[in-house]
Amino acid sequence: MPAETTPVLLDSTAAGSSPWSSILREVPDAAGDVTALLALAVEAGETWPRPGAGRTPLLWELLASVAAIDVAAARVFEPHLDAIAILSQAAGTGTADQPAAAGDGVGASWGVFAAEAPGVSLQARRDGGAVVLEGAKPWCSLAASLDRAVITAHTDDGGRAAFAVDLHHAGVRCEEPAWVARGLREIPSGTVHFDQVPAVALGGTGWYHSRPGFAWGGMGVAACWLGGAVGVARDFRAGLLAGADAGREPDQVALAALGEVDRTLTAAMQYLARTAARIDDGSLGAAGQSTWSGAQRVRGTVAAAVERVLHLVLSNRGPAPLAFDERYAKRTADLGLYVRQHHGSRDDAQLGRLTLKGDCPW
Repeated sequence: MPAETTPVLLDSTAAGSSPWSSILREVPDAAGDVTALLALAVEAGETWPRPGAGRTPLLWELLASVAAIDVAAARVFEPHLDAIAILSQAAGTGTADQPAAAGDGVGASWGVFAAEAPGVSLQARRDGGAVVLEGAKPWCSLAASLDRAVITAHTDDGGRAAFAVDLHHAGVRCEEPAWVARGLREIPSGTVHFDQVPAVALGGTGWYHSRPGFAWGGMGVAACWLGGAVGVARDFRAGLLAGADAGREPDQVALAALGEVDRTLTAAMQYLARTAARIDDGSLGAAGQSTWSGAQRVRGTVAAAVERVLHLVLSNRGPAPLAFDERYAKRTADLGLYVRQHHGSRDDAQLGRLTLKGDCPW
């Protein structure tokens, strides 16, 4: 198997030899082509495991493996797979009909739009026996390229709920994002406006954020971050090996950095694998601990590992690869932006609040 498609293994499950691994081999050629990546994501959504269904470690291995090849590819895959999982979870509550939520969406590409921003609001209101969406939603990645989305909106009772919506409806207007970032350039996020757009309710008010799957999805994103860091680490190791082949043996500083990268990634991978197993055996969120506190620990731990790996590799490799190695420069820029979805000390403060209430394993 080519080095660039070597799977990221969280446990003994061999993602590289699984019946799902053929998609991994197609990701390198599709990288940078959003249409091709969306087609692969749709294919993955039909066969890859869903979180909490007994094969969560394999799902996260596959997501991490995509990110290790191309971070932006994982940014396409992850929300589609999350949306498919949300539809399934909503159907399981008996409060939403999955086929109706998906419409004629066999083979459709999905996004998940749940962000909020000051001065921007999306409202869901009843129109006879139906629900329509009015207003605007920020941070809608790839909205103009997607078919459908799971989207959160404010409800008449003062809460928020999730809905499935057809992005091809005439009442949907996608702003052209003013995306100036050097990272994730093929995955721009902008504001989408909705004018009397029909939507299908998924669960009820509060269901989207209170379900265990909300935490599982957040940890799936962390698996992508970690996979991206593995890709950066592989670039570092390959650079050291290439230098040695050219007669420039790595010095003690470079070896020390590589050693720290190894133990940092190994620890984060083992923690992610353990948490995935706990999701499947039902022990995560038991004994007075919430599933969300578990998610915050995973996300914070992985985000810190990613930041440390980026620091070690960038400071040791110097400016030349950033200036002349397109894949490496893209990978570091993509990952640096993607991991900003973790809110640092603010997320730690939220976890600290839960810990103060006794929601902790120690």
